Amino acid sequence: MAGCLLVAAAGCQNNGKEKPTPEDKIRTLKQEKRELEHQIARSEAQKQELKEQIKILSNLPSDANGQNLYDLQRIKLTRFTGFYDKDKDGSKEKLIVYIQPLDEDGDVIKATGSVDVRLEDWQGKELGKWRVEPGELKKNWFATILTINYRLIFDVTGKIEDIEEKPVTVKVTFTDYLTGKVFKELKPIDPPKKRNSR
Repeated sequence: MAGCLLVAAAGCQNNGKEKPTPEDKIRTLKQEKRELEHQIARSEAQKQELKEQIKILSNLPSDANGQNLYDLQRIKLTRFTGFYDKDKDGSKEKLIVYIQPLDEDGDVIKATGSVDVRLEDWQGKELGKWRVEPGELKKNWFATILTINYRLIFDVTGKIEDIEEKPVTVKVTFTDYLTGKVFKELKPIDPPKKRNSR
């Protein structure tokens, strides 16, 4: 019986560790060769694309720099910036900030960058602060028939319940990632209690 078990164990080991045949090795090497050829072809295509881009960029006028693609001059916080009751429960738990990046002609442009928002009470005490990175900012581009802007929504639950019925201030810092310029703007807004009062 012990001999049978040894034979069976040896058979299992052989089955689990079968050596590849020369044909298997040839097939594997051919497959690896094809994959390497595809990688080389993709690299050559990317290289050619980069050469074309360099050629085009080299022939652009000397004044065609990033700043001339758009000329962000300032940002504006629109009149709709304020506290809102999104779930209609009588409590204004959301701060919505509408930001318009403006060029030299006063036109709204979809500038790319990061946004820092700070909410302060009438004495300058911080009630809340938030940061929106470029990837998230792009998702908040909001256009209607009447206006175009970035619309940022922040939860202020637990941050504004005890503030006095005096204006609070929204401070926004917009860092333009194309030019590196930093733009700041602030806007006083009515506190939720004042808006809820009749």
